[in-house]
Amino acid sequence: MAYWPHLCLLALVAALFVWERFKPQAVANLEENMLVGLMALLTLVSFGQVVARYGFNTGWSAALEFTTLAFSWLILVGMSYGIRTGTHLGVDILLKAMPPKSMRYMAAFGAFSGVLYGLILLDASWLAYVGIETRSGAIDYWAKMYKINIGTEELRWPLWVQDTFGVKDRVQRWLVLIMLPVGLALLAFRSLQAMVQILMGQRDMVIASHEAEDLVEENKGVLKELD
Repeated sequence: MAYWPHLCLLALVAALFVWERFKPQAVANLEENMLVGLMALLTLVSFGQVVARYGFNTGWSAALEFTTLAFSWLILVGMSYGIRTGTHLGVDILLKAMPPKSMRYMAAFGAFSGVLYGLILLDASWLAYVGIETRSGAIDYWAKMYKINIGTEELRWPLWVQDTFGVKDRVQRWLVLIMLPVGLALLAFRSLQAMVQILMGQRDMVIASHEAEDLVEENKGVLKELD
């Protein structure tokens, strides 16, 4: 098994960590712009497809595949973004019922579970060392797609790209699937960050279920004012 994809992901995470240390706002802007861009593309392509179908009886044959892939990218980018910003919803009744010290350790354990989850989905072959035989994960799947270099079902390069770079007509599957290992690596990285921050007392927990309580508290007198 080749380990160069593992090393590339490790280098990517290390570069992101260093960049964020010096330019945190730039990293935040990059993630937010990616999410906004993906949502905008989803909206434009879906709306354009409806207009083309019902208004002109035509359409883009690759629209469904494109929107499916764009939505997948949106989820994979959003997973780590939600952990970084503390916007994932969750249930914290048990945590809030604990003493502060116990709550911190339990919240850190929850973040560690995110690390473990990301690593297992990335590459589960290491579980063999603890007696669990399982298939490999996203890295191995992506590496196979890269090796056989097959194309997607409908997505095709524009003619000028084919002529300029001499690529095949269909977009390579490994290229559109690259966010799968990258997104899971970022999920594990952000979960590890959250765990360290919780243990250091810089944040309370990974989830943001308290957000609803805060909104209720902030708007408690709104209805009375309207009356």
